[in-house]
Amino acid sequence: MLDDHHGARVAQEVAARLRRLMDDNGWSVAEVSRRSGVSRMTVTQVLEGAVWCDLLTIANLEKTLEADLWPGRDPGNPPK
Repeated sequence: MLDDHHGARVAQEVAARLRRLMDDNGWSVAEVSRRSGVSRMTVTQVLEGAVWCDLLTIANLEKTLEADLWPGRDPGNPPK
């Protein structure tokens, strides 16, 4: 079990932030996928914690959502 692994905690936080932002925007997995170019399967797997997404995936999702998914980034410093 990787609950105490730093990478697992990061992946869980990314998933939680993604879910919150989707809920705030009223977007489904299909809508996030359409807007970001990230496959529906990947978005679903990220939300379920089944995968540790790569940096390109995180960057595409952050740009689409106009918010930070990566924990520890300075607030108010979204990706361009």
